[in-house]
Amino acid sequence: MNIGVFFGSRSPEHEVSIITGELIISELKKLGHTVVPVYLSKEGKWFVSEELGTLKFFTGGGLEEREKYGKIFLDIESSKDKLVFKKNGSTKLTIKGFKRKEYIIDLAFPAFHGRNGEDGTIQGLFEIFNVPYVGCDVTSSAITMDKVLTKLLCERFGIPTADFIYFDLSEWNIRKSELLDNAEKELDWPVFVKPARLGSSIGIAKAKDKKELEFAIEVALKYDDKVLVEKAVENLADITCCVMGGESPKASLIQEAVFGSDLFSYEDKYLEDGGAQLGNAKQKLVIPADIGAELTEEIRRLSVEVFKKFGCSGIARVDFLLDRKSGQYYVGEINTLPGTLYHHLWKASGMEIGEVIKELIKTAEVRHKKKELLINSFESDLLKFANSVKLNMKNDWK
Repeated sequence: MNIGVFFGSRSPEHEVSIITGELIISELKKLGHTVVPVYLSKEGKWFVSEELGTLKFFTGGGLEEREKYGKIFLDIESSKDKLVFKKNGSTKLTIKGFKRKEYIIDLAFPAFHGRNGEDGTIQGLFEIFNVPYVGCDVTSSAITMDKVLTKLLCERFGIPTADFIYFDLSEWNIRKSELLDNAEKELDWPVFVKPARLGSSIGIAKAKDKKELEFAIEVALKYDDKVLVEKAVENLADITCCVMGGESPKASLIQEAVFGSDLFSYEDKYLEDGGAQLGNAKQKLVIPADIGAELTEEIRRLSVEVFKKFGCSGIARVDFLLDRKSGQYYVGEINTLPGTLYHHLWKASGMEIGEVIKELIKTAEVRHKKKELLINSFESDLLKFANSVKLNMKNDWK
């Protein structure tokens, strides 16, 4: 089976996606799959080549030579139940030493982070061409990508989430003072300001007064046109549970992220000591989290419930904010493509990354087969009556 790994994209989380993509490519090769690396640049240009399948390509100057891998196109006519990329002109593509005129993808493995990938957009492309793919579907990806929609649905489902308000750029431009007053009145200080549809802690800031809040909102609106302002949780423990599977998903152990600043920052996640989100900065991670057996099982149970209620499939990570003093916890957000598959947490839970990837592929195939059982057509005589009086009122169209 040829597996296409899609990474990069037009997102502030572009570099994070490259790391995730290259890890997945490496592990798929170890499992014996033919891998087709598909890279989307920050400018929105597509590149397909086996040479893109190593992190060294992106760290060793390979990007300067990438143009020779970009003269490809998606063959719409041939892409039925698969994706077919072809080379423009007569130059042939190479896969594992065999010269071919095309790259064929039987199953897609998205490794995008943030906009234009994690938000359901690339999943829509796979659906159009009826290609099985790993991870959550269009709907669950789109909803969970939006922190505001996630919190609104949590409220609807009776799932605890921290108090919040939200607004978009147009509202901010019209009634800035009113929104600042509302935040102070409804939430009190301190608060966190977050772009609604961005991850990796980019654009997030803590505000302790109106001046800091206004500045934080202005920054957040540079990354997204919708902003979430959320009541800060005191005595904070940042805990995470990963969930994997289809109809009967299972939860990982609980992880606590340890950080010294006001939030689990981009630097904490990816840069300092090799990055906690990458599983390297082990001194910043406590697995299993020291929150007691009863609360641990409650968080694991609720994580699976969230996974199901939001229609997730494959893998997702549920982040919680825990007030250690009161014991109250809140769902913060849901990540449908959780970094490098959170392989370090699954390893601590008893599953190596190869087993995780096998499980994700299996779940994708099962879901696709079930979808194939659905009826996609409906016999009707509607077109025979297209010129009827009701459908052709005043002869405005023919």
